[in-house]
Amino acid sequence: MTDTLIRSGTVADAQALAGFAARVFVEAFGADTRPDDLQRHLASAYGPVQQAAELADPDVTTLLATHGGQLVAYAQLRRNAQPPPCVVNAAAVQLQRFYLDPALHGNGLATRLMHRSRLVARELGGRHLWLTCWERNARALAFYRKAGFVEAGVTHFVVGADRQIDRVLAIALDAE
Repeated sequence: MTDTLIRSGTVADAQALAGFAARVFVEAFGADTRPDDLQRHLASAYGPVQQAAELADPDVTTLLATHGGQLVAYAQLRRNAQPPPCVVNAAAVQLQRFYLDPALHGNGLATRLMHRSRLVARELGGRHLWLTCWERNARALAFYRKAGFVEAGVTHFVVGADRQIDRVLAIALDAE
């Protein structure tokens, strides 16, 4: 998808991002999450107000990938995030979210978006990039490992009232 544009999001993108982010989260985790927990998480994380606040936050950079004017993927990086204790690297930037429309898996867009995410992490002053990934998301874990991330430990992620185990992965950015 070489004609897909990757750009930084702005507050004007909040409504579109909220809808897309909620949809891809449900597609990724909805079948394995109780409906009430899923709805609580969506309400707290993916509404237009929350997205506008994140898009306006100077410590957050949100990359949007569009194809034909439609949002098809996004990545969100956070500087100054409090990492779990297993992330001991100095100057670590968090890759807080990384989602593609499932119809586009396997076409190279994820690799392009990851490369751009690494560049942005360095622009944010990062020397390392870390992320968390649900332990049952084998496809994502395989992608991150293929991208060079190594496991640093585990942490928990709460969806509604459901406390899940996430793998923590990290990569040095100096090898870019």
